[in-house]
Amino acid sequence: MTHPIVNIADIEPRSMPASFKPKGPSAELFDVRMGEIAPRIGAQKLGYNLTAVPPGKRAFPFHNHRVNEEMFFVLEGSGEVRIGTERHAIRQGDIIACPPGGPESAHQIINTGDTELKYLAISTLVYPEICDYPDSRKFLVAEGQRDADGKVRGFRHIGRAESALDYWDGE
Repeated sequence: MTHPIVNIADIEPRSMPASFKPKGPSAELFDVRMGEIAPRIGAQKLGYNLTAVPPGKRAFPFHNHRVNEEMFFVLEGSGEVRIGTERHAIRQGDIIACPPGGPESAHQIINTGDTELKYLAISTLVYPEICDYPDSRKFLVAEGQRDADGKVRGFRHIGRAESALDYWDGE
């Protein structure tokens, strides 16, 4: 049985697996280390992780969830969060709500400070999920999530609406 309590000081963020790291020009913008919490404490319907972002970097692309809700609690550092068409300064102690929705709820946390930005990320874990990426016009359909090693569990597809096939294509 897992222990239902862990101290945040005992969570060591790790670099993402190579299979999940950005390549090309994106590598200059994104960098993140994450410490998984949910599996350690036996969480089933909520995901928790400690996220650490170096100065000048973003953890993930600007995106929105159609199904899941996220919340972020800033533990250390400062930066900004993009939500929809707005940007907001964030700092230690701030709580950020990111409810499900369309592009108006798209969000991205950026470390604009000069020290590492650390935050606790909490999300519901409802699948299937659809995410939109307004900056790149992509979408993601996911039936399951990545495990701690970056391996996909279940079905995942990333695409763009303009590459859609006709329902009867190939039949």
